[in-house]
Amino acid sequence: MEAPCLRRDLPETLRLRHDLPDATDHDGEAPWADLAAALARARSARRPGPDTPTGAQVPAWPGRPSRIPGAEPGRLDLAALLRLSLAASDATGRLRPVPSAGALHPVDAELAVGPDCSLPPGRYGYDPLRHRVHRLGPQPDGTPPGVTVTLSVTARRTTSHYGHRAWPLLLLDTGHAAGALFLAALAMGAGEPEPRLDGPAAGPLAAVHVPPPTPAPEPTTHPFGGPPNPAPDPTTHPLGIPPTPTPDPTTHPLGVSPTPRELLARRSTPPPLPGITPTPAALRAVLGTAARAGGADLRWCAAVGPPRPALLEPSPDGTSLRRYAVGEARPTLAAWAAGQAWIADAGAVLLAHGCPADADAAHIARTHLRAGFAVHLAHVTALRHGLAARPVGSWQQADLGAALGAPPGRDWIVHGLALGALRTHSETAPAALPAAEEKNPA
Repeated sequence: MEAPCLRRDLPETLRLRHDLPDATDHDGEAPWADLAAALARARSARRPGPDTPTGAQVPAWPGRPSRIPGAEPGRLDLAALLRLSLAASDATGRLRPVPSAGALHPVDAELAVGPDCSLPPGRYGYDPLRHRVHRLGPQPDGTPPGVTVTLSVTARRTTSHYGHRAWPLLLLDTGHAAGALFLAALAMGAGEPEPRLDGPAAGPLAAVHVPPPTPAPEPTTHPFGGPPNPAPDPTTHPLGIPPTPTPDPTTHPLGVSPTPRELLARRSTPPPLPGITPTPAALRAVLGTAARAGGADLRWCAAVGPPRPALLEPSPDGTSLRRYAVGEARPTLAAWAAGQAWIADAGAVLLAHGCPADADAAHIARTHLRAGFAVHLAHVTALRHGLAARPVGSWQQADLGAALGAPPGRDWIVHGLALGALRTHSETAPAALPAAEEKNPA
């Protein structure tokens, strides 16, 4: 039976609003305390100014850089955790397991290392370009076993290109980095990771605590006198770590933990992302992952095209899709997403929406951090279902609620993930974007 339409029918495309206030102040640094004003500027139609220098790609951590040693059995392998999440895989620093708007990577990581890790306890700054750490001092009081990775940003790297549009992108990038650490911990079989995505108060934007691996049960004697159960052979694993235990699919955001190979292979597909609408099973899986990971402040839907263009959302129990609205939304989404025309032809566009115009700084930070975290996990789910995927973080005048006939300012697009058909290497080779699209996030 066809799901009911939850909103009035759309016109041929979603209606664009041109009556939103513009901003005229400077593109420079904005204090986090004035995050609401910074978000209003980023959502306006005003275009960024010329590029400025990005500055250093890595903080000037003090002291000598040190190699991260391998882990002894039962200890948390920090080298593998960071290699699977934040480390650059090329000399430019652009290619990493975590995406970033414009490949500018503003997120910096500091490690509070407790007992049972491959590094001695202490505070360390991480250099993702060289995959090295700088010891900053002793561990903070009360540091638990494992590592707590605190995430902050060097805003200049992103404002250099995006100007006033950078502020939501900085939060989304931080959420993606937290998602990358979360998935890396799962792939390694570490203890259950704990993301902290409450946003800036007096500390960093976000943090992820990763406990050491859970001790394996003692080997038992075979009931028929056979040998004890053998321990996993670390030489057969691509990173030298035991296979990941199977999680509870009812509570795990991905249903099944990722593999190291999946995380190292994750890349944002260069546009365009054409293709037929993903299957209902694939869309349901991607939307389900995002909804489970995104927290209570966000709602999720996906814009699909012909033969039945609509906005689809997951049912309350997550077992099916239902229509949130009918009509072709992708051309308007392309206009709202910094004019990225290729979005109009994407197979589908996953959308996180919420964060009203009168939200305070804590709500803004929390929803954007959660949106980046959830889209990162949804991206991995999309790849598992054979889909190309690319996060879309820059949105202007994207008042989805008003476009659907609701009061304006209550329901804005926060983040997106464009989906399409995977292409061959020869089809993806010309990855350079036209000059007109250089202001758009990657």
